[in-house]
Amino acid sequence: MTAAGQTMLLPQPFFVLATQNPIEQEGTYPLPEAQLDRFLFDIRIGYPTEAEEVGILRTTTAVDTTRLAPVLDGADTLALQRAVRELPASEPILRYAAAIVRATRPDGAVPPAIVKQFVRWGAGPRAGQALILGAKAHALLQGRHAVAPEDIRRVACPALRHRVLVNFAAEAEGVTTEQVVKTLLEHVPAPTSQLTL
Repeated sequence: MTAAGQTMLLPQPFFVLATQNPIEQEGTYPLPEAQLDRFLFDIRIGYPTEAEEVGILRTTTAVDTTRLAPVLDGADTLALQRAVRELPASEPILRYAAAIVRATRPDGAVPPAIVKQFVRWGAGPRAGQALILGAKAHALLQGRHAVAPEDIRRVACPALRHRVLVNFAAEAEGVTTEQVVKTLLEHVPAPTSQLTL
């Protein structure tokens, strides 16, 4: 990490989680797009269900007797990170991720109609990296040993929603980035197996 021109070594695995409050802006400032692009995912968390909210009230207003125990140490976390990166992503999967990212760009060769009409700025190469790494992690969590198109589709919204910037026309018509991404996933064909039976 570098701060004020001084580089400080941090122990591995070091990573940053950040939160944004979509309502309160007092004393905070929105991050520029170039900084947002450095976050792997933008995960939206809505309000809890009634049962969850009652559980929150129960546990946070009573004496907490919970004893925490680590489930992973740094070495285990690094091993899992390595396992994710070692999971294979075939050439068709890499091309699929690239095609989705490239389809977000309104100045591309032939942008989909929704992009041409409603997108101000499309996603860059980091979006493809996020799609592939997220898809590899998803496949591993599902117990599979290779990335499939459904893994790409599963992480597309969190990987793209902060990288695709809609324009004023989209805001005026209530078109969200999530709607653009969903339409792109319907527009860009997923790779299929070339096996014949």
